[in-house]
Amino acid sequence: MGAFFADDLDRAALEAIKSAEVTHAHPEAIAGAVAVAVATARVAGGVRRDFDDFLDLPHVIAGGVADGIGDARELREASVAEAAYRLGNGASVLAHETVPFTLWVAARFLGDYPAAIRACVEAGGDIDTTAAIVGGIVAACTGVGTPGGVPASWLAAREPLPAWLDAG
Repeated sequence: MGAFFADDLDRAALEAIKSAEVTHAHPEAIAGAVAVAVATARVAGGVRRDFDDFLDLPHVIAGGVADGIGDARELREASVAEAAYRLGNGASVLAHETVPFTLWVAARFLGDYPAAIRACVEAGGDIDTTAAIVGGIVAACTGVGTPGGVPASWLAAREPLPAWLDAG
């Protein structure tokens, strides 16, 4: 949502709400979808932000996700282990711990896709979810095959995309 609506943060937030309501009944999960979409939209729109500014997401409603993002702002210099301990690492599969941690990782490693993914692996927990969220945000900023972006060797090692994907 965020990359597609990078030119309109309000629309990115609205579309994130609409998409999340289909699969996530809890308001915190919807708030998490909004946070990820707006953060992605901001970097996909070409705005490279510093750590604190990246975590300034006024589209996110008050609650656990917003509180966790506030906590993440206080961990600017923390290690990955400390951030995962304080914010959570997705192990309980709750948005209020998964999203603040993923936004912290993205903010901390915004220009370094491999380091961002490695941080998710180091933190443990729900690694596939955290790495997918972080990977989407950071790749929207860095691109693919660029310095700090998705490494060409990683792309070469992945499973091929389905043929129907290129048909469009």
